[in-house]
Parts: sequence; structure tokens; C-alpha cells
Amino acid sequence: MFPFLAPQYLWILLGVAALAAVYVVLQVRRKRFVARFSNVELLGSVAPRRPGWRRHLTFSLVLLALATLTLAVAQPSTKVRVARDEATVMMAIDVSLSMEATDVLPSRIAAAKSAAKTFVKIIPNRINLGLVSFAHDASVVVPPTLDRRQLARGVDSLRLANYTAIGEAVFGSLQAISVFSQATTPKGGKPPPARIVLLSDGANTVGRSIDSAIQAARAAHVQVSTIAFGTSTGTVESNGQTIAVPADTKNLRKIAVETGGTFNNAHSEQELRTAYQHIGSQIGYKTKHKDVSWRYLLVGLGFLFAAAGSAMLWSGRLA
Repeated sequence: MFPFLAPQYLWILLGVAALAAVYVVLQVRRKRFVARFSNVELLGSVAPRRPGWRRHLTFSLVLLALATLTLAVAQPSTKVRVARDEATVMMAIDVSLSMEATDVLPSRIAAAKSAAKTFVKIIPNRINLGLVSFAHDASVVVPPTLDRRQLARGVDSLRLANYTAIGEAVFGSLQAISVFSQATTPKGGKPPPARIVLLSDGANTVGRSIDSAIQAARAAHVQVSTIAFGTSTGTVESNGQTIAVPADTKNLRKIAVETGGTFNNAHSEQELRTAYQHIGSQIGYKTKHKDVSWRYLLVGLGFLFAAAGSAMLWSGRLA
């Protein structure tokens, strides 16, 4: 059943049920009264036989109309998805050397850049989007902005470096969100909702811890959605040696779960695009309840017209 915006009016249904009960009692009493006639021929002339269902149809339709119209008064609603008026999103992309692995073609970093540009396109234009890159530390490449071209250029500018500072990526994103909110939120106003989307293929190897980053995000009421990118068989070449760089999902899942975000595991560019689309849908839209009482009004009126039609058809009158 649809949720109702004015459920207090559903109590009227008790009156409809009481009316139905009274009708049933009257019908039982009528049968008992008729049974008192001892002369069957006289009974037939006074109360000629007719199909019983016709006698009850009109009243049944009236009851259905009353019940349906009562539901309409209670304002039934349905969930609809509408674009957010505003929000701030920081996209944090891992640029550690392990992103050079080619288990995702043409390489992890190239696929990540391509999917990131897709994410920039699918986010509604009214949402401010920023970019953070992280390796040995985190840096804000593009502060929150509505300029999608600037973001695309920022993605193209990403370059690989040593280490993976996931904790610093969260702290850097939170700082960028805070600075932007302070500069754009009217005094006394409520800052728009914010979200961090973090993509990485490895474990935290330098900088502040994952746990401290989680605590900071929760304190700021900012959800962190994470994407673990790459496969378990990824490798890179370093000084003539082949080094295994499997995607690490444990910490990324922990960040998402403990901050209220979502976790995605992407093994290819297409899966990464799908993950970005899913997150973008969550961020860019919100669910509202839309009043659909007009549907019930139409059905209720239909029952009323049917009741009137049946009364005129079989008795030649409305009452």
C-alpha cells in the first residue's frame, strides 16, 4: 500500500465498515420477517423472486466508492526521483604507481580517467564537483565548481607518484568541502549535503590512518562512497622486477560501511563506469513522496457512477 500523507483520515474507513455491518444486519432481519409468511403464494405476489446479487450490487458499489474516496482524502503518495537542487561532491582518485597496472585495459589509470570524465557528465549541472588526487599525499586539483570543462582538464592532468595515502585523501576532500561551504553558505544557513567518491586500488601505505579518516568523515556528516578498482592479478614492472599489485578491498569497504556510503568493486572500465553511474544517481537525485490521490478520486467516482447506473437499470430510480 502507498504511504499516506494524511493517514488520520483513514479512520473514516471505520464508518464505512459500520455502514456495511448495519446493511448486513438489516438483510438478516429482512429474511426473518419474510419467513413469517405462511402462505407461499401470497409471499410470491408480495415479494416476487429476483436475482439476489442485483439487490446487493448497488449498495456494494456505494461502499467501494466510499472506501476509495476515503483513501483519496488520506492523500496516498508514491515515491518519485527528483534532481537535487544543490550538493557538493569531491572525487578522490588514486594516482599511486600501482595504477599503472594493465590488468584493466589500457591501464588502471587510463580507465580511471575515462570513467571519471563520464562521472563528471552524469552529475547534474547544479551540483558542485571537485577533484582530489592522492599518492604520497593528497592535493586538491580542482576545488568544488560547476565548471565541467575545468574538471575534465583536471582529470587529464593526473600523474602517477609513489605510495597510497587514502586517509589523506579523505582529510583533503573534507577540507575542500569545508572551505567551499564556508565561502558559499549564507550566514546562519545550512550547508548543502556533501559526499566523497574515492577510487583506489591499494591499501593505505602513508599518512593518517583509515580509522582517523572515518572518524573525521562521520564528525562532518559526510558519506564516503568507495570504488575498489583493479583485479587480484594486477602487476607492475619496477627496476626489471614484476611486482604484484592486487586490488585491496578491505579498507575501502570499511570506509564506505562506517561512513554510510556505498562500496563498489570494479574489475574493468565498464564496471567502473557502472559504479560511477550508480553513485551519481544516489548523489544527484533524492526521493520525494508525490500525492496521487487523484487516481483514487477517479476510481471512487467510477464506483459512484456504476452504483447509480445499476440502480437506474434494475429499479428505474436512484433511490
